Amino acid sequence: MSRSPARMAIAGDIAGMLAANAQRQPQAPALIHRDAPISWSELANQAARAAHGLRALGVGAGDRVAIWLPNVPQWFILYFACAQLGAIAVAVNTRFRSVEVADIVQRSGAKVLACMPGFRRIDFLAILADIDPAALSDLAAVVTVGDPVSVPGAIERLRRVEWNDLVAHSGDTAPAGTTLSSAPCNIFTTSGTTKAPKFVLHRQGAIAAHAYRVARQFGFTADDTVSLAMLPHCGVYGFCQAMATFAAGKPLVLMEAMDIAEALAAIERYRPTTLFGGDDIYQRLLEATSAEVPFPSVKWAGYAAFNPALADIVERAERRGLILCGLYGMSEVQALYAAWPTSLPATIRKLGGGMPTSALAHVRTRDPETGALLPAGQNGELECMGPSRMIGYYGDDAATRAALTEDGYLRTGDLGYVNEDGSFVFLSRIGDVLRLSGFLVNPLEIESHIQQDDSVAACAAVAVPVPEGTKAVAFVIPSNGRAIDEAALIAHCRQHLANYKVPMRIFTIDDFPTTPSPNGPKIQRVRLRDIAIERMRS
Repeated sequence: MSRSPARMAIAGDIAGMLAANAQRQPQAPALIHRDAPISWSELANQAARAAHGLRALGVGAGDRVAIWLPNVPQWFILYFACAQLGAIAVAVNTRFRSVEVADIVQRSGAKVLACMPGFRRIDFLAILADIDPAALSDLAAVVTVGDPVSVPGAIERLRRVEWNDLVAHSGDTAPAGTTLSSAPCNIFTTSGTTKAPKFVLHRQGAIAAHAYRVARQFGFTADDTVSLAMLPHCGVYGFCQAMATFAAGKPLVLMEAMDIAEALAAIERYRPTTLFGGDDIYQRLLEATSAEVPFPSVKWAGYAAFNPALADIVERAERRGLILCGLYGMSEVQALYAAWPTSLPATIRKLGGGMPTSALAHVRTRDPETGALLPAGQNGELECMGPSRMIGYYGDDAATRAALTEDGYLRTGDLGYVNEDGSFVFLSRIGDVLRLSGFLVNPLEIESHIQQDDSVAACAAVAVPVPEGTKAVAFVIPSNGRAIDEAALIAHCRQHLANYKVPMRIFTIDDFPTTPSPNGPKIQRVRLRDIAIERMRS
């Protein structure tokens, strides 16, 4: 990636980042949505008004606001509003359905939830109506973005606030509140070792400082920088791209959802200088155009390898003028924690990992069996430290203690090795976490849902690479010889789980292949994956 001198008004917190840009370049575009630019002054004004509106709903320092929105301006208007109040923004994937949303809202204790009824014909209010009211007991109001829609009777008790009413409160100055760097500000959901995902909590200073470092190290401070947001802001990957763009004071072009035709049109119209995505996105972009050099404005593109079937994408992209660089990140240390320089050959750039973005960050490896720290070049569990690290897991002190070493390193659960120069290579997950559509998913989330059916005695889910990407496949052991209705089980999952978690196939099996371990038999998920591939071929 290119390096350029910093020309940023650096602030110590998120609210200050917005204020600094609004003061330095009030009329410059901060966001571009549906071909309409939103200036820094307008973004700051809307955030201040939203902060007033949230405060009128009882939101204050430390309160949680669930943002269940696609990539629309309101996502970041609410986010900056929360920062001004010292409130915590809880990112909720628009693909989530009743089971997942109920869990997040209930365990986070969200006071306000924002959604966009009708986005992609998804009835978000009906999803809320399907949730047990007890799970929404802390929820004081639902903010709706977009055209007014009817409210199902099951959520009539909740205060309904339309977006225009939320930002109707007068005043250009943000209300007084906690905006210090130590104020907690973000909750991202991530897979854990139990059924329920963990809540990764970050503070304003860590989010802002990391954004400035990424902006500087990744060359976002160049005068011609334009960033195209193809990834969802609810995920740490897309979020960190957006925040680094803001830190540099450059425009972010919003795509409400990933669409190849829309992405190609946006690249042609706005000529972005950087892109971020997974191997499947770049594969689809390259397939959709016959131009010899299809993206001449893109200096380099951040790349994450999710699909083993696309192992040659870096070489193929380079032959058409698109330089892909491998990255590393996770919710606990933020995305864009590390990247490979563009000057390295494709054989290196295609690897996960890279050189840490921050000079204060450091990666080491530890033998997961003996606990001994390992020298450079030896495979072990990656442990990361640095200023972008999380505060901890919200509401779960035990999980926080388990994740952090005594000297402050994060145990990532990833297998890799470090190099003598401080860079490192990510090889794979040590555990059984599935990566589906770019999201880490605990298989227990899928398995426990399928096992709710009386016909299923046990279930095991695996991730299987197919031409369309990496998909979930489940194996079930019937209960007392009962027949398994595959279509009905898949429909049950589709009704309540995000689409990317829904198994593409559910196979019946007499028993799971296992390996003895000190804690009892361990399912051989690699063997299950091979069985799934064999069955889908037949």
